[in-house]
Amino acid sequence: MWTLVGYALLKFALFGLCFVMLLAAVLTWVERKQSALIQDRIGPARANIGPIRLFGLLHLAADGIKSFVKEDFVPDTPNPTIFKLAPLLGFTPALVMFAVIPFGPGDTLVISNVSFGMLFIFAISSLSVYSATLAGWASNSGWAMLGALRAAAQMISYEVSMGLSLIGVFMVYESVNLQQVIVGQGDYFFGFIPAWGIVTQPLAFVLFLTAGIAETKRAPFDMPEGESELVAGYFTEYSAMRFAMFPLSEFIGIVGVASVMAVLFLGGWQIPWIQGSGYFFTALQIGAFAAKVIFLCWVQLMLRWTLPRFRYDQLMDLGWKVLLPLSLANVALTAIVLVALHG
Repeated sequence: MWTLVGYALLKFALFGLCFVMLLAAVLTWVERKQSALIQDRIGPARANIGPIRLFGLLHLAADGIKSFVKEDFVPDTPNPTIFKLAPLLGFTPALVMFAVIPFGPGDTLVISNVSFGMLFIFAISSLSVYSATLAGWASNSGWAMLGALRAAAQMISYEVSMGLSLIGVFMVYESVNLQQVIVGQGDYFFGFIPAWGIVTQPLAFVLFLTAGIAETKRAPFDMPEGESELVAGYFTEYSAMRFAMFPLSEFIGIVGVASVMAVLFLGGWQIPWIQGSGYFFTALQIGAFAAKVIFLCWVQLMLRWTLPRFRYDQLMDLGWKVLLPLSLANVALTAIVLVALHG
């Protein structure tokens, strides 16, 4: 038993910490550099060790040191314990969801290959709403409370469409086990078109991407933070490392959305038109999965600096009047096509 626990912890350290945490940290630098290029600026470039600047990458270390050494301020609140625990309630679920993400073929390259993988992700990711809600409520601040109310309404609204958008995928591949969904995408249409989810469920791809960005509270769905309106929203009163955990959780969420989309819509670790075996080919499959995740992270960051923020009424209209009907229509259309094809 202890051997299995140690093996799972080792895989979590390799996949969860070395890949997810490292990628999330690097994305904070990528976003600043990307926004600088779009706006014809230089971006972060001042942090240095002597003459060494590493294109601004040293800002990651500088930000971490600053977060650790700053004063951890707790406002005058009747709920100091909840105030302190709220960042963990957002950070932990964002990291735990990677327990069922397959980074490669077989049971070895997934922390837990459970049969209810996607249901586990839905259950765990839904807990993050408590982080924003409790953080705003326990801050004893009007700005933070308004941000918490926005976060709760937004995340609950878009969870419905996000879940419904994937039902068509589960109907096509007949499983909620993520490893089996990836294996199902190894077939081909007409002998050369990969049977990836983006081919069989293109509308679901767009719907899930939209709902996923809204769930991570990223622009153009960043009303819970709304700097121009609410200072910093639900984490206005936070400082030091507790403050840093909120944006870090959002970047882990970006990696999470990209990972789920890579698994369900881009074939996961599948490499189309190439067959092989052995350690070298397995390494290529892991690299293919990582490349797909990084590409989808870039897409999400690009949308951040391309689209303006919605008004709040537009946000709610999009979720309930557009995404939800389209998700239901996609389920019905998928069912009709499957019945027509398989009788």
